[in-house]
Amino acid sequence: MEEDEDDQQSILDLVKELVNRLLSQNPKPPISNPNPNSPDFQNSLRYAIRILSSRLTPSIAPDAAAIAESIKRGLATQGKSSQALTLAELYNKFASKTGPGSINNKWAVLYLLKIISEDTKIAQNAPNSTLLLPNLGLNELDLSNESRISRDFKKREKGYDNGVLLVSKDPENLLEIAFREFVNLVKEENEVSEEVLVRDVLYVCQGIDGKYVKFDANVDGYVLSNSIKVPRGTRVMVRKLCELGWLFRKVKGYISESMDRFPAEDVGTVGQAFCAALQDELSDYYKLLAVLEAQAMNPIPLVSKSTSSSNYLSLRRLSVWFAEPTVKMRLMAVLVDKCRVLRGGAMAGAIHLHAQHGNPLVHEFMRSLLQHVCSPLFEMVRSWVLEGELEDIFAEFFVVGQPVKAESLWREGYRLHAGMLPSFISQPLAQRILRTGKSINFLRVCCDDRGWADTATEAAAAAGTTTRRGSLGYGETDALETLVVEAAKRIDKHLLDVMYTRYKFKEHCLAIKRYLLLGQGDFVQYLMDIVGQELSEPANTISSFQLAGLLESAIRSSNAQYDDPDILDRLRVKMLPHGTGDRGWDVFSLEYDARVPLDTVFTESVMARYLRIFNFLWKLRRVEHALIGAWKTMKPNCITSHSFTKLQHAVKLQLLSTLRQCQVLWNQMNHFVTNLQYYIMFEVLEVSWSNFSNEMEVAKDLDDLLAAHDKYLHSIVEKSLLGERSQSLYKSLFALFDLILRFRSHADRLCEGIYELQAR
Repeated sequence: MEEDEDDQQSILDLVKELVNRLLSQNPKPPISNPNPNSPDFQNSLRYAIRILSSRLTPSIAPDAAAIAESIKRGLATQGKSSQALTLAELYNKFASKTGPGSINNKWAVLYLLKIISEDTKIAQNAPNSTLLLPNLGLNELDLSNESRISRDFKKREKGYDNGVLLVSKDPENLLEIAFREFVNLVKEENEVSEEVLVRDVLYVCQGIDGKYVKFDANVDGYVLSNSIKVPRGTRVMVRKLCELGWLFRKVKGYISESMDRFPAEDVGTVGQAFCAALQDELSDYYKLLAVLEAQAMNPIPLVSKSTSSSNYLSLRRLSVWFAEPTVKMRLMAVLVDKCRVLRGGAMAGAIHLHAQHGNPLVHEFMRSLLQHVCSPLFEMVRSWVLEGELEDIFAEFFVVGQPVKAESLWREGYRLHAGMLPSFISQPLAQRILRTGKSINFLRVCCDDRGWADTATEAAAAAGTTTRRGSLGYGETDALETLVVEAAKRIDKHLLDVMYTRYKFKEHCLAIKRYLLLGQGDFVQYLMDIVGQELSEPANTISSFQLAGLLESAIRSSNAQYDDPDILDRLRVKMLPHGTGDRGWDVFSLEYDARVPLDTVFTESVMARYLRIFNFLWKLRRVEHALIGAWKTMKPNCITSHSFTKLQHAVKLQLLSTLRQCQVLWNQMNHFVTNLQYYIMFEVLEVSWSNFSNEMEVAKDLDDLLAAHDKYLHSIVEKSLLGERSQSLYKSLFALFDLILRFRSHADRLCEGIYELQAR
């Protein structure tokens, strides 16, 4: 304590010595030895102590050169160029001195001198001022109020460390008079106080009419009544602030209207989630209004020294509070207008487009909103790709199902609804989602398989998610795509395994090739031999049961008997619709019963195309069979038969000439039919089957398998001259077939005539 008192005493002595030197160096007039007890010395001492004990912190960066340049520029602006040059010279000398005895913190010294200079100017212009240091050139000031200043110093003598630098006093209370005049002016211009207007605006922002601010249907907004006397600026500010109330009214009205109509189909679960997300945002908005209403209870002070620390709410402060809520409410109002006629995936897509924004506040707000809105949609996707369940009561999902027969389930049971596909799900991903759920339903309904459940669980584990509800959400498009890819890959593979292994798809395709496309040669030849006589009869006299028996005989008499009994059981005789004059050859055909689930591939239209190919090949085989029969009756040893030796020479020559012409014609016909038969059986059927077999090996899903089979069938139809582009050639070909069959008929009649002539 004694050391602190000694330090303080030494500091005080140094300050007194500094003041003494400054007073003795004053040029007007010089005081050789100032009296320490004089009033001038005491006032100067107090002023110096106040400066040195001040705790005011400068608001500028410490830069000595910059502050020297600022002082010099100020002198030059005032026309004191000589003083500016003198200052520059003195500063250069001051700044160049370094080392022992020099001042390190040169900036602080310059800043102190600058503050004292400005303080001096204020004191010169004031009607009454405190006594400043004499060397600042202010000794000529009127100091008649010295006694008042001394009393003031005595009152504050113990408060030097408070950091207050008081340089002037307002003896006339001019500031209070100005405040009173300002109060009267405000009362004259404002019929309604600002506190009332603030409370009215807060009511309006909750959709409630205030006392003076009410909703006007003509202008579709909240307005301050024209009968109320307020400044134009206040009226404009109230109108701008009330925009938030208008937006709130729109959003709140949409929520109420939608919730009143739920569970209407045009609202749906996505619309309900959208309303819930809006309501959550409004809950935060209500919390803000509650805080503001509490602040609005405090009176608004006039401009005074204590204004900055008061906790009150004015219209200008309200505009700052409303800045962010207005942005959010405006976004919600835009979304309400956009989504009023939308639902389901279309609504989610429309909201997603508004989320593509560069403002981080808007982007984050829209992302939070979409987390709620897309939750039902992502749950539908998860349920569809992992369980095959279409939980879409209100028709909001982009996958649409319709009741169909089992054989049409894959092709027609489900489809994409483009209008409900949100923009954040790409078209390829949507197609994969569609096929995955469709595969599960196909396995469950058509294949009577339950192995897909384990496969779906494995897919979810591989994708890093679970099969539980709510495992996916907006913004997790990559996770969604990964889940769909994993599920599709495994379920498609499982489906193909079921088709190939359990339902023997490849074996059935080969059976159709062997029997409907006449690839089993010995079976076809024997069948044609035993049904020829039966099929030559009129179609309306032929018994289907008798033909079925002949088919069984052909199977037992050929290598077909070694085929799988399930395949042979599917092969049946089919009689086409016939009219008067049709023969059995015209209406006979074979059919193959594909059954579920193979009928997804072998649909009625596909089997109709197979039937068309069978009829063509059957006609070609019939023509070949007819030519072979003609050869049996017209073979060359008949010409050289000894029976001709008994005939007359002229008759014999004529018969031999006719038979030779028939043989030449038969040879041409046989050459044509043989080459056509080779082309169809090897260049068309075998090549197409080889390509189809290769494509079956690389097929990744049932769609690939269907596409490969359609390509295989189309290739056969086009190359067999049965396509639309080959109609004229097809007709010419059948005309040739009819000519060959007529030739066989004429050849048989000729041979019968020869035999009859020989018998005579």
